Amino acid sequence: MSLMSVGEKFLEDVLNSVREAFEAANLPMGIYEVLKAPKRVITVAIPVVMNGGEIKVFTGYRVQHSNVLGPYKGGIRYYPTVDLDEVTALAMLMTYKCALMSLPFGGAKGGVACDPKNLSRDALEKITRRYTYMISDIIGPYVDIPAPDVYTDAQVMAWIMDTYSQLKGYQVPEIVTGKPVYLGGCEGREEATGFGVCVTVREACKYLGLPLKDARVAIHGFGNAGTYAALHLSSLGAKIVAVCDSKGAVYNPAGFNVEKLVAHKKSHGTVITFPDAKRITPEELLALDVEVLIPASLENVINEKVAETVRAKIVGEAANGPTTREGAKVLDEKGVFVVPDILANAGGVTASYFEWVQNLKREHWERQEVLAKLDAKMVKAFQEVAATSKRLEVSTRTAALAVASTRVSLALQTMGIWP
Repeated sequence: MSLMSVGEKFLEDVLNSVREAFEAANLPMGIYEVLKAPKRVITVAIPVVMNGGEIKVFTGYRVQHSNVLGPYKGGIRYYPTVDLDEVTALAMLMTYKCALMSLPFGGAKGGVACDPKNLSRDALEKITRRYTYMISDIIGPYVDIPAPDVYTDAQVMAWIMDTYSQLKGYQVPEIVTGKPVYLGGCEGREEATGFGVCVTVREACKYLGLPLKDARVAIHGFGNAGTYAALHLSSLGAKIVAVCDSKGAVYNPAGFNVEKLVAHKKSHGTVITFPDAKRITPEELLALDVEVLIPASLENVINEKVAETVRAKIVGEAANGPTTREGAKVLDEKGVFVVPDILANAGGVTASYFEWVQNLKREHWERQEVLAKLDAKMVKAFQEVAATSKRLEVSTRTAALAVASTRVSLALQTMGIWP
């Protein structure tokens, strides 16, 4: 019997977690059966003529899980191990994340199996434009709005917007979010995910009666979300004592100067050569004696074995699916307060919603207005999750999914299943 792949395991974990939420909230299991499978799945073969003249074919996916609450919404990731199970699981999480944040969106996700670190800019542009062309019939401002994800950025979104606009014959900025600000992007969008993580950690500290000032924070993953979570938490007085990237981890019990650390990462490509820091392993980072641990890299980082070593009081899940079901159970048993991914990292999709609204209305909001609106929505969602967790006597993860599942379920029941 073959072992389950990482993607299969991730999808199974998501389905089991949603089922638990349905049971906890006493929702109809028939609706769960409807939501167990995505509404539409498309797999595309993307032929690209590489710089040397050879032709390579990359596999791309777009999974549209549910549009019961609005058009599909979800990022596109470029990563070597992207597969259909992983993309499906992420699309499902987007459905519940948007519902939790009361956004008028459904859930989708996209991905291309490639390694951006070993591809030229020209090759990335060719992959992006061809992929966009091949899914252009199933995306649109009121149908499915893509966004950035792992190893995609504002430049990739600009290529998607341009390709789609060329096909339509006019500019359609609202086809995609996460664009450069000068092309209709949202002020504060780049920092929105990390800012949202900061807000939910701040609220978790208030909820637990734990001072955020001088609270020690370890961040596993120092990409976009980890970087901005560090900057915003540091601005509130927290001490960022450890961070890691794909090359390794660094630790300073006195706390880092985060601005200098970010500048070093930008100029050197890694944090491991930062001066006045002790080199540690990423595994050691996860087990540090800190108040707050922020997993901000990829899924399944905190498994059962790792969870046993976690000493943090709060885990703020900046990444999607960073904790396995077995790991989550251990954290719950240890009394760790978890801000689950569909809440903690929802700042990105919420700012994407703000960008979409601005594009449709051809408006532009200033950064402070965006962050103030985002802060208010994150606080409201946190309070709903905390109250539901207490009322149903379930974990915060199950509570977050229960709040979201209730909204999706109610919409489905009200509109009905066609005979």
